[in-house]
Amino acid sequence: MSDNWTARRIRTAVIGKGIKFNGSWEGETDVGSDPSVHNITLDQIITISKEKAHDLSGKGVKQRSLEVMGTCVSMRCHIEGIVPKDFIKQVKAGDHDDKFN
Repeated sequence: MSDNWTARRIRTAVIGKGIKFNGSWEGETDVGSDPSVHNITLDQIITISKEKAHDLSGKGVKQRSLEVMGTCVSMRCHIEGIVPKDFIKQVKAGDHDDKFN
């Protein structure tokens, strides 16, 4: 797999809505960075982390998902309508632990 495999999976999840995604907070030329447009769900992140388990260094689903969320930061893609850095803080605080079981 290429180095940008995770980024492509995130982009595919976002493009599934028919939106071109260029990975900037400003967003597309016609649509600004909007959580309703540039958004990925936690379930999609968990699916990506499970598909890419052999390439990620995290030992559990939560740790691998945090790695994928880090890619969302770089791509300027909201997670569940929240800025990725804030969502990562919530996950580390244990707010979404029920999803990782």
